[in-house]
Amino acid sequence: MNNEQETQEYVVDKKGIGEVKIASDVVAAIAGLAANEVEGVHSMAGNITNELIGKLGMKTMSKGVKVFMEEGAVRVDMALNMKYGYSIPKVCGQVQEKVSQQIENMTGLIVPEVNVRIAGVNLD
Repeated sequence: MNNEQETQEYVVDKKGIGEVKIASDVVAAIAGLAANEVEGVHSMAGNITNELIGKLGMKTMSKGVKVFMEEGAVRVDMALNMKYGYSIPKVCGQVQEKVSQQIENMTGLIVPEVNVRIAGVNLD
């Protein structure tokens, strides 16, 4: 089974003179950016490939984020590293709300589920 997310496109508008499609990578990048705006989040956590790419200086905003389209809604799974001293439940709740709001505002897609996994704690 391949751990890498396949790029999918979601049709969000078929009205007017054509259709609008949004790539899953774009939704994942929105989610990553939104999560990083929450106080207490140190960074996104990714698989070993993403970690190596990050060390080489090539940042990807979708690192640690998987997006799934299910029956017209988007489900987001994300892994992140937290800063030491912050409440995990509080920060995760804020991340879930922020990610959901940003995706819905920017794409019009419905986000019924944002799953957050804490992969590490940064002690700096």
